[in-house]
Amino acid sequence: MENISLNKHISGQFNAELGDIRNRVLAMGGLVERQLEQSLDALATLDAELASKIIEGDHKVNGMEVSIDEECTRIIAKRQPAASDLRLIIAISKTIADLERIGDATVRIAKAALEKRTNNQQPLLVSIESMGRHATHTLHQTLDALARMDADAAFELHKSDAKLDAEYEGIIRQLMTYMMEDPRSIPGVLDVLWAARAVERVGDRCKNICEYIIYYVKGKDVRHTSYEDMEKDLQE
Repeated sequence: MENISLNKHISGQFNAELGDIRNRVLAMGGLVERQLEQSLDALATLDAELASKIIEGDHKVNGMEVSIDEECTRIIAKRQPAASDLRLIIAISKTIADLERIGDATVRIAKAALEKRTNNQQPLLVSIESMGRHATHTLHQTLDALARMDADAAFELHKSDAKLDAEYEGIIRQLMTYMMEDPRSIPGVLDVLWAARAVERVGDRCKNICEYIIYYVKGKDVRHTSYEDMEKDLQE
């Protein structure tokens, strides 16, 4: 009877630990999402003060990644989880790495606002606003799928990244044309190019997180697989 009570206590404590790291990764995601929104605002308005604030605040995201990763390592060493519990910890450990890299992307976007050359650069910066809002929406939906561990939603979000890639390619063509027509614009255009690349990478990181969700829910590693095979895994 004592062993049963002890097992229940340990199981309850373990569940609390798993719940805690899930909450912490979602809090990290919320912080990264706010930073992305603010970096795009800074880019659209060339707000140097807001951009500087984003850059200075990046250490918070880095600190959260290290703290959560350390907790994941501690749980693995102490609890020796198996099956879905282990998949959850692995998925979280991978997710925080991608969230940290999204944080790095927001810093790159913020730096583009600081590195403006002339007021003539403003139209170029505005040109990626739609793409940026698309990326923000994708990140928000990805975090929502993560909170619910919704594999079907993750699959649909994974497929939607193609639209963001198409927007990025369109912006690249626009920027290349601009540079060819006015070589003096090259330094400024390069700033925008790096910012656009950072936004596009947000979509890639969201795709990765969607793969981790599917891995946790279905126990299937769907990296580097076709959408047809991914869909089959979801139906099993």
